[in-house]
Amino acid sequence: MAKSPPETWPDALLMLGDQIYADDLSPAMKAVTASREDTDPSPKDEVYGFSEFALAYREAWSEPAIRWLLSTVPTLMVFDDHEIHAEWKISQQWLDEKRREPWYERRVTDGLVAYWIYQHLGNLTPGELAQSDVLDRVCAADDAAEVLRAFARDADRQAGASRWSFCRDLGHSRLIVIDSRAGRELAPGQRRMVDDEEWAWIEEHASGDFDHLLLASSVPFLLGHGLHHLEAWNEAICDGAWGRWVARLGERLRRVAVLDHWASFQASFRRVTALLETAATGGLGAPPRSLLLLSGDVHHSYLAEVGFRVGTGARSAVWQVVCSPYRKELAPREKLTMRFANSRGGAPARPAGWLCGPEDLLADRRRPYENHVATLDLAPGRAELLIETTAGSNWRRPDRSRASILA
Repeated sequence: MAKSPPETWPDALLMLGDQIYADDLSPAMKAVTASREDTDPSPKDEVYGFSEFALAYREAWSEPAIRWLLSTVPTLMVFDDHEIHAEWKISQQWLDEKRREPWYERRVTDGLVAYWIYQHLGNLTPGELAQSDVLDRVCAADDAAEVLRAFARDADRQAGASRWSFCRDLGHSRLIVIDSRAGRELAPGQRRMVDDEEWAWIEEHASGDFDHLLLASSVPFLLGHGLHHLEAWNEAICDGAWGRWVARLGERLRRVAVLDHWASFQASFRRVTALLETAATGGLGAPPRSLLLLSGDVHHSYLAEVGFRVGTGARSAVWQVVCSPYRKELAPREKLTMRFANSRGGAPARPAGWLCGPEDLLADRRRPYENHVATLDLAPGRAELLIETTAGSNWRRPDRSRASILA
């Protein structure tokens, strides 16, 4: 789907993935999936087929307050893995295994059809909707199911091609939402979060004069120091750096620890850091007041300030805001992973040496929150983050924690 120039949306709600869990169901959805015929090949405790995806979206968004919110505030969304399946496209081996399952092709096809209807159509501006070849064919068809399934199958099978990234202007600031899941290139030794064409589109839309430039991804760009290097090391050994036997162990570790953030795609991570430095030094236009990296995924939240190497001449402040608002309790293995990432050798606000020189220029501003929502308020020369959480307070009068993320 062609990406047209952005239009201005002064206020918006941004949802960065896992809007539904197709593979971890509520009791009501489990009752639906358990009623399938025994001849159906799909796992009984997971969503399968468009009608079940539609029910999952209906369940997620039928609460009156949620319906009201979505009807009154422009809402931008992008998927993560659970809209399709846990660890979706974590590696080529994972994808090859899933494609051998008799149920997988219908799962991913109908999951993407449901995503297009329930999420992606809302990302498109009126101008983009008017130019949408897919929407034209859907409107012209007596039964649009096969039109959308053909589109979804092509979107899934075309390695490295994304149909889902988009860009919006928020006043004098720009938001670029990157598909960091469906468009992955997974061949060992050639892994990319996005392909060259998609990256050229990102660079093009990051060019210009903005008060603030926002890059959003469902998975974090920057991790704690220890976890970053674990993911980079894991990618290398899975690609065969230490031989086949170690590569097999590395693949098991990759899946158990869910190592699939930008640090697990080092070629793409280096592109991100180069883009940040170029933007902050005026290589893409007047340096924005701030470069803001937005993401979710990790079932907790934190704010981290990022520094550049000494002498780069960077003039933009760089912050990462990670917000997984309605959090689940972390599993024991996930807690162990977080302890490692947050250890003394890998403080959570120290994302990778590629952005830092020998001197530590990073200030730790990290604070984890319970269930919460985050509001980012942008104005010329100022960006402010408001965290509202019910932890330790009456849910009708939530606690508020306000953090100015620009001096």
